[in-house]
Amino acid sequence: MSGTAGQWVLLAYRIPRRPSTLRITIWRKLDRLGVARLGDGLVALPADARTREQLEWIAEEIGEVGGSATIWLASPGSTAQEQAVATGMRQARSAEYQAVIAQARAAASARPGERARVVKRLQAELRRIDRRDFFPPTERDAARHAVRELARRDTAVEASADSAEATEGTQR
Repeated sequence: MSGTAGQWVLLAYRIPRRPSTLRITIWRKLDRLGVARLGDGLVALPADARTREQLEWIAEEIGEVGGSATIWLASPGSTAQEQAVATGMRQARSAEYQAVIAQARAAASARPGERARVVKRLQAELRRIDRRDFFPPTERDAARHAVRELARRDTAVEASADSAEATEGTQR
């Protein structure tokens, strides 16, 4: 992050309390985007064409269910305020990456087929986290490495098994 405050896209919204499934659906969509929650009904993302479009889609959806939503472009009052928001977002992604690391380590002792399924699931999870990772924490590289290492182990076990089968076949 640079020394000057950047632009942020804000979504200010109100959603009808009933049915609660609508609120939950919107909250989940906002969580998938990795928003910073600035207050009740106020979220922010670093401004770019993609984040603005994503929040515009959610604002439109909120309007369709009887709520109200407005999109704002804003700058923080100070670099320190922006850094505080960025730190919160970074910590949230850090926890997600730590969970991936823990799952990759736990899967290291799994059977090869199970390990392959875990690798695919963790690779997909890394892609999802990367899409909402605006301020990458140090754990990002460690999580990628842990999943690559798990995939390498699975590939090495498969290659070893294929080699053993080929050797058995030539000895018959």
